[in-house]
Amino acid sequence: MIVTAGGQASGLAAKAVTSTIPIVFNTGEDPVKLGLVASLNRPGGNVTGVSMFLNEMETKRLALLHELMPSAALIGVLINPESPSIETQQNDVHAAARTLRQQIHIVKASNDREIDAAFATLAQRKVTAVLVCSNAYFSSRRNQIVALAAQHALPAIYDQREFAAAGGLMSYGTDLPDAYRLMGSYAGRILKGEKPADLPVQQSTKFGFVINLRTAKSLHVEIPPTLLARADEVIE
Repeated sequence: MIVTAGGQASGLAAKAVTSTIPIVFNTGEDPVKLGLVASLNRPGGNVTGVSMFLNEMETKRLALLHELMPSAALIGVLINPESPSIETQQNDVHAAARTLRQQIHIVKASNDREIDAAFATLAQRKVTAVLVCSNAYFSSRRNQIVALAAQHALPAIYDQREFAAAGGLMSYGTDLPDAYRLMGSYAGRILKGEKPADLPVQQSTKFGFVINLRTAKSLHVEIPPTLLARADEVIE
């Protein structure tokens, strides 16, 4: 059996090398569009896993950032142009911005140098805050991204708790430990004889909203009581 982590890339890599060994994946993107499975209910073949809805929640994250700073003239949005979900992410963010009547400025980055340049551009455009869209590469560069947000004094929201734990202001997204438990459950069932083709792709439904009050203090940002009351975790 192969259990993959780290998003769609590892799942696709495993599928590319075997059509017989059972594979259990996790991904924040649509596994059907990615070609990992034939359908969510009937995966087919040797692959099944967990879909974590990471990319489908940009609308919610932008709304939380807008609630934090309702008078923000311009909010920056960081997107990886190499992401298979870039079109969906951009459409969702634009639609949410129209609903909120919030002006946004999108910047794109797919490597370390471009991330540095993207934050420099956002600072030059004088954005008030930043939405960092869900992406496996961004997760691997979270220390760099969080440091740049601090350097430019930009409040930011991310998709994973790990960003907030590293010093990011806020995060909202799928509870990763819960998603990995679901993967482990499927791995156990397959080892006991069940077939991946018969196990529907699970959809993680446990989410977490984290606020880092230490970062808020350093940025001189006051967190509204309504947001604090809804937080699942507050880092002090």
